[in-house]
Amino acid sequence: MMAGYKQPVSVLVLIHTAAGRVLLIERADRQGFWQSVTGSHEADEALPDTARRELMEETGFAASAGVLDNWQQHNVYEIYPHWRHRYAPGVTHNTEHVFGFCLPGELSPLLNPREHTAFEWLDWQEAACRVFSPSNAAAIRELGRRLAST
Repeated sequence: MMAGYKQPVSVLVLIHTAAGRVLLIERADRQGFWQSVTGSHEADEALPDTARRELMEETGFAASAGVLDNWQQHNVYEIYPHWRHRYAPGVTHNTEHVFGFCLPGELSPLLNPREHTAFEWLDWQEAACRVFSPSNAAAIRELGRRLAST
């Protein structure tokens, strides 16, 4: 990968409680764009390390505050045109790896105001409707299936 560009590999970390409440954060660069924690893989770090790093960077949550679970799922999607400048020329698709992060309750994140401006805890059904990303909505619906089977 060329220096200075993001790798087209990322994580999506769905923060939730056992009761099916989901934490969403609003992007600073796109008002009204609600999402779960996401972030690009860096260098040669392991994907769980990417998830732990992004959790800390975007919410201030240490992985030890809850249970981080690699769902062994990934999505390949087209990178939105307004974000393609972050990637090497010609890169149009990203592979996103899905993780769940179960917290014991609804904790308040410490947001980096350069990245996110607000947060909300919502029931998973409402959260799935609120997020802008189809892969994020699919991960939230998968959470609902997982909770129903326990």
